[in-house]
Amino acid sequence: MTPKKNPQKDLNKKSGTFFVIGLLLVLAMVYTALEWRTLDPINTIDVALNKVDDSIDEDAPIFELEATPPPKPQVLPVEIEIVEDEILIDETEVITSEVDYETEIVDPDDFEVIEEPVEVKVNWISIEEVPIFPGCENAEDKRTCFNEMMQKHIRKNFRYPELAQEMNIQGRVNTQFMINNDGSIGTIQKRGPHDVLEKEAVRILSKLPKMTPGKQRGTPVKVSFAIPITFKLQ
Repeated sequence: MTPKKNPQKDLNKKSGTFFVIGLLLVLAMVYTALEWRTLDPINTIDVALNKVDDSIDEDAPIFELEATPPPKPQVLPVEIEIVEDEILIDETEVITSEVDYETEIVDPDDFEVIEEPVEVKVNWISIEEVPIFPGCENAEDKRTCFNEMMQKHIRKNFRYPELAQEMNIQGRVNTQFMINNDGSIGTIQKRGPHDVLEKEAVRILSKLPKMTPGKQRGTPVKVSFAIPITFKLQ
């Protein structure tokens, strides 16, 4: 036979309430334990034995210290160096400006005036009589003959620099040289892609023969001539 319990005395109904009350009590005890403070006891120290007698009056000793002044810097005597006067002074001769009536007056016509010739430079286009390349003396068109002989001279003396071939350097060198009034080759100007090609162009032009100088109004003059030299690898 199964025993019957009184529903009013059943403790399981209030188990949740009892659990909450117990949990609150435990939390309160933990909080109180954490917040509990213990103060150190206050010790009273009697300083009566350390009291100083007011009748004793002692003055603090005063010490006077004398500062030693710094030593004075030594003053060295000034040495006088005697230098011999070896500098030669150019004496300027002062010429009097007074008129000397005994001086002979020279006639200006007695002086010989030497006129220095003015150097005339003419370019190839405006020259009246072009320079004559050796071999073109009997040519009817001396300009055309000059150009042909120049091309022949360049082909004959042309040599491609080995360094330029190794470095694959090529291009055109613009040159300009002066044919002096005595037919010789003067200053050679050059401008190209590399110094090696420029030197070769100067070498070729420096081998030009002496020519018959160009003339302007019947007078030999300097004539400038420009020609490009092309260096091209095959």
